[in-house]
Amino acid sequence: MPKRHARSACTALAAAGLLLAAAVGTAAAEPAAWTAPAAWTAPAARTAPAARTAPALSAAETLRTADAQPELLAAMQRDLGLSPDRARARLAHEAEAGAAAARLQSRLGPAFAGAWVDGSDTAALSVATTRASDAAAIRAAGARPVVVARSLASLDAAKTALDRAATAGTPVRYVDPRTNTLVVEEAEPGAAARLLAATGTDASLVTVVPSAEAPRPLYDLRGGDAYYMNGSGRCSVGFPVTRGTTHGFATAGHCGRAGTTTTGFNRIAQGSFQASVFPGSDMAWVAANTNWTATPYVKGSGGANVQVTGSVLQPVGASVCRSGSTTGWHCGTVQQHNTSVTYPEGTISGVTRTTVCAEPGDSGGSYISGSQAQGVTSGGSGNCSSGGTTFFQPLNPILSAYGLTLKTTGGDPGPGPGPGEPEPGGTWKAGTVYAAGATVTYGGASYRCLQPHQAQAGWEPPNVPALWQRL
Repeated sequence: MPKRHARSACTALAAAGLLLAAAVGTAAAEPAAWTAPAAWTAPAARTAPAARTAPALSAAETLRTADAQPELLAAMQRDLGLSPDRARARLAHEAEAGAAAARLQSRLGPAFAGAWVDGSDTAALSVATTRASDAAAIRAAGARPVVVARSLASLDAAKTALDRAATAGTPVRYVDPRTNTLVVEEAEPGAAARLLAATGTDASLVTVVPSAEAPRPLYDLRGGDAYYMNGSGRCSVGFPVTRGTTHGFATAGHCGRAGTTTTGFNRIAQGSFQASVFPGSDMAWVAANTNWTATPYVKGSGGANVQVTGSVLQPVGASVCRSGSTTGWHCGTVQQHNTSVTYPEGTISGVTRTTVCAEPGDSGGSYISGSQAQGVTSGGSGNCSSGGTTFFQPLNPILSAYGLTLKTTGGDPGPGPGPGEPEPGGTWKAGTVYAAGATVTYGGASYRCLQPHQAQAGWEPPNVPALWQRL
């Protein structure tokens, strides 16, 4: 197979997929000093009331969902009970909701207290704020306003304090925007009370939930294909990436350490881990030898290729599917972002909690929503027979930490700049996929991309400071 040159992380690639879905991903690895920014998805100029009924898809929504792969729709039918038409509608409305939530988070600033969709086909969006005066702006964006006592930032700060002292007795902690509380799952009677006392945390902020979970990394593990570490243990490929002219893939940090060698699903020499973090985070990347080429696909149901067109984060309540080398292709929903989990090996933070099942050997594998990469499998509890809870390490922090470029569909962009060479500038254009660090001009000014996204009408750089920084 001919080798391709790949642009660096600042390259703008032409977009091919029509469907955009917001997304967030997370997986087990060592500590990382990176917090995923707010997710952006295709904006929508909808003014629908909060309590809406299921409308017919507009022409724009139909176009946006036209490329939803049959295998993704089939998996959503199996795991979420949705017909193909309902799955397409849900994906389209979730994309709208993700865009509206991100715009409102930027607008509300410190008063923002979280956002969620209701899990219906119409993905009705609720946005919480600590200021009653924000209600009109939230309604104007097509969302239901919820006025609460605590901001998301204040609850996140309280969770950070708990994370420092957590033990296996309180294995999972997260902020639940729907109840405006900090949830602590308690595996041992009294463990939550001891944690609150040790940290001086106000008990009124916390909801304690008894749990039998014992989260652990899923050690026994295209995206989703198997690979083997040092010729023995098995994990799953997360997402193919490039770094300069080197091809490789992102995966979970608990699967291997820097220097660990890998062989592919065919047991042929593949590459080695270049960097790995676990616990703290759960991220790593493997550089492949020249016999292997990164592709913009995840292994879907029946082995079919699912296209990857970007890595936009998806809001709480959205659908997400996972591919792994043990259990294959399964779907569920996003429960919480920025969750902290204490495994026997230590605590990881910034992961996303989901209802997707997984089993040992699925570790490192791909989470995808629509065509947008979300993250890599970290760990969880349960199995794919009885169901379970899993956590993924978001992908964007991995790309940022290691200077990687996600392999996406849209054609070969041709040779890019070499290491250390500046990215060429260009005029901002809707429909283009921009990677973090890309520079553009718009209205006579220069801007730098702050997080990977596909540009859409309404996302002109001056309008979205969460995505573009004026130079």
